[in-house]
Amino acid sequence: MSLTPAQRPLYEVKANLFKGLAHPFRIRILELLAESPERSVADLQGATGLEASHLSQHLSVLRRHRLVTSERRASHVYYRLSDPAVADLLAAARTLLLQVLAGDGTLLRDARSLPAIGAAS
Repeated sequence: MSLTPAQRPLYEVKANLFKGLAHPFRIRILELLAESPERSVADLQGATGLEASHLSQHLSVLRRHRLVTSERRASHVYYRLSDPAVADLLAAARTLLLQVLAGDGTLLRDARSLPAIGAAS
């Protein structure tokens, strides 16, 4: 099956969405944002242990792929998920992960010990 010219941009947008998710720290950042309505950059830095420059790069990728939004208030920048569906996507990915790992007891145990994802889990 070949893609039509009209379909190609939609699949590219979808592929880019997954590129935005394609790093463990970006997944963790999104999970942290799913836990609360918003978080400051300082809070995200403390929770991830990332250097400021690395966190900034990851947040930039997440913004570029429209997974998060940001708002500056005075000297602080706050981030939130761009849509509640992002938390739903993370929860669905977690469910799939648990099913894929069902045959590997050690990895399954480790996956089950991950922190919950917002209210969607």
